[in-house]
Amino acid sequence: MMAIFPVLFVIGYAMIALEHPLKINKSASALVLGSFLWLLWFIVSGDTVAASSELSKSLESVSSIIFFLMGAMAIVAVVDSYDGFSIITSRIKTNNLRTLLWIISWITFFMSAVLDNMTTAIVMVTLTRKLLSKPKDRKFFAGMIIIAANAGGAASPIGDVTTTMLWIGGQISALGILERVGIASILNLLVPLLFVTRILKGPVRSVTEQKELERKKASHWDRNIVFISGIGGLVLVPIYRTVFGIPPYVGMLLSLGFLWFLTEILLRKKDNETVQQFGISSLLTKVDLPSILFFTGILFAVGVLEANGQLGALANMLQQKIGNLQIIVMAIGVLSSIVDNVPLVAATMGMYNLSAYPIDSLLWEFTAYCAGTGGSILIIGSAAGVATMGIEKISFGWYLRWIAPFALLGFFAGAGAYLLLHTLA
Repeated sequence: MMAIFPVLFVIGYAMIALEHPLKINKSASALVLGSFLWLLWFIVSGDTVAASSELSKSLESVSSIIFFLMGAMAIVAVVDSYDGFSIITSRIKTNNLRTLLWIISWITFFMSAVLDNMTTAIVMVTLTRKLLSKPKDRKFFAGMIIIAANAGGAASPIGDVTTTMLWIGGQISALGILERVGIASILNLLVPLLFVTRILKGPVRSVTEQKELERKKASHWDRNIVFISGIGGLVLVPIYRTVFGIPPYVGMLLSLGFLWFLTEILLRKKDNETVQQFGISSLLTKVDLPSILFFTGILFAVGVLEANGQLGALANMLQQKIGNLQIIVMAIGVLSSIVDNVPLVAATMGMYNLSAYPIDSLLWEFTAYCAGTGGSILIIGSAAGVATMGIEKISFGWYLRWIAPFALLGFFAGAGAYLLLHTLA
């Protein structure tokens, strides 16, 4: 009977992937998948008390991510409404599409090492929407932003949830992951970037669009103060987590609350029309609720597999069937493109102990790389991918065709580089 859960999970993922041919919104499929799997678990487990406890634990994990996502999307929406991103876009003078792709990709990579990868993806995708008018170009840029955000996050102890777990758990050190995983992560981005660069060609925008962009100088007081406060609030989130130990979603909500408080002060002497246009109360309607519900459904579905031991059984099966530690970790990375990397890393941390595999050993550093970057292989494999999917309306099939092969090549290139460096060390 337990085998029905992974089977239904695969069917649900197939419906999400075939969203356009089936003409069924992916958010609806995800909500049905997550909710139905929990309903089935309540029926099969035979112990509603234990099932309720497991659901509460899953809800705690899911809600923390959802609150974080809502806060980040709200802050970005506010900065965007005040035209805050023109402070950056008006200073990007290149009109070469390939040059811009490299600039955006590497900014994303380094930013995600400071912020988390999901927040960075939201900010950078919103930024490119201001720079690019062609939907096709924006999709390729969004695909590279996903890869860059996950690669940069994997190279930092605060850039991804899984690296933070390993850092806090004592499996990796901050300096160790920056030194050794950093090179692998750079290759993880560089390889697909070289391929996608060959696909794109032409100017970024027309002469008329360029002149209009240059007229948007960052001189308005409200625009500047909102931009600084909004982006500054996002940067403070990992600092709150590192210094005070509070969960990231609390820091994100604090930053949103402060920005809301600030805009209320700025709007006190404005007319009603301006208040309606720039007040956060009205701007919150711009937050993409269907994408948040999609993310909720996916996380709930994964939560069931974790609660009923399916993910743990998968980890044990890999150990028994494969045995080779390096192949197991790479398999975990590929699997993280299908299921959330957090429970996979948690299962790995539970299977192996620090006495056998001390801090900064191959197991832990390679897990940080593979689990952090493997999610780029499919668009639904990472928080950055899911958030970008909602903002840019990228289909599963388009990403699978145009980005996934390059992401897979980058994943194996980085993995090979890390193993080679480890051998030579």
